[in-house]
Amino acid sequence: MNSSPIDALILSEAKDLGSTESAKISTGATLHDLQAAESKLLLQTYARNPLMFVSGQGVHLRDEHGTDYLDLLSGIGVCALGHNHPAVTAAITAQAQTLIHTSNLFYNRGTTELAMRLTEITGLDRVFFCNSGTEAWEAALKLARAHAGLLRSEGKAIGTKVIALEHSFHGRTMGAVSTTHKKLYREPFAPLIPGVDFVPFNDVAALRAAFSTDVCAIAIEVLQGEGGINLISQEFLATARKLCDETGALLLLDEIQSGMGRTGKWFAYQHYGIQPDVTTLAKPIANGLPMGAMLCTEEAARAFTPGMHGTTFGGNPLALAVAIAVVDEIKQAKLLSHVEATGNYFLAQLRNLQQKHEAIKEVRGIGLMIGVEIESAELAKELLTGMTERHIILNRTHETVLRLLPPFLIENKHVDQTIAALDELLTLHSKSSASLAGETVHG
Repeated sequence: MNSSPIDALILSEAKDLGSTESAKISTGATLHDLQAAESKLLLQTYARNPLMFVSGQGVHLRDEHGTDYLDLLSGIGVCALGHNHPAVTAAITAQAQTLIHTSNLFYNRGTTELAMRLTEITGLDRVFFCNSGTEAWEAALKLARAHAGLLRSEGKAIGTKVIALEHSFHGRTMGAVSTTHKKLYREPFAPLIPGVDFVPFNDVAALRAAFSTDVCAIAIEVLQGEGGINLISQEFLATARKLCDETGALLLLDEIQSGMGRTGKWFAYQHYGIQPDVTTLAKPIANGLPMGAMLCTEEAARAFTPGMHGTTFGGNPLALAVAIAVVDEIKQAKLLSHVEATGNYFLAQLRNLQQKHEAIKEVRGIGLMIGVEIESAELAKELLTGMTERHIILNRTHETVLRLLPPFLIENKHVDQTIAALDELLTLHSKSSASLAGETVHG
């Protein structure tokens, strides 16, 4: 059998490590083999966990050794229908056998079919399809600036500033990073796009003070994900809507992580009864295929004309077919009500656990977008490691928050499994802390 370039690299790395007998062709490469190869091939942009998953089914992932893990992360909120869902597999197979890509210079049936579904569930008027959340957010920012320019051409006084929130995260591209608050994501790339002011989360007075006719948009995650699962208040969102209405500025609501059913409604803003001018979607929209969308009102859409914005791969027939299947399956399987019920059960069980363990400071979230605030970053890391050892996958955000974003298919029995594992770990921590305290007293 002829070897590929990666086989040769794996062999080379294995020889360097003194383990030639463990080197295999790429299809049979072990985790150790791939770690060695990646250290030479990839930009070091991720601190990977030492796990390699090779397959998945429903709410479980399987590693190279055949061990199943309960997946409470779902690819960071991506795999809403879990893994290997028949509706997704069927859509991919059927579309791949007919047409994968043409160009946005031509029509294809899927754009209209999906646009009809998305405008129906959002209450907005027009759609721009793209490849990711950050690309959707870039489109939203560009639209806000273009819309303000259009209003100025019509004689209205409006500027170019954007108000964003502390602890926000909107993506990795330059516009998205410019509206993202965390210094780790911003400072290495300075100078960033100017004209962005940050106000404290849910501080209505600060929002009012920062707002003026210089502002073209207010940018809000209704439920902050990376920032620690923080819910916007009704008063803050209503104030933002009122201020935008007064000047013609656009209210941009980022639903990249919270949208498409994760909170028990199609979009988190629907819990508030407040409609945005623009919203952005991505993560679960195509259950793992790269896809995003920006939706807006007819008024905001006036600002874009042919040639002003575009994308090569966005809205290709393959991604559209899968996204249509995802929307239809969420409807047909009545997953919104399931997410609401299971999410309420999960939150209740976690809050019961909080009463038992002082190390849990707060439980936050809606539906199946949940954050568990732990007393320290060190303990949060220990819990994450312990859960992985018990074959349960989640992650940590904002240093001290355990983030839970399970597939919409999760059942109460999986919640019970998670609670039992967390209870065991926190009990062990309490006993260890008590033992150390006793040693200090008697020492």
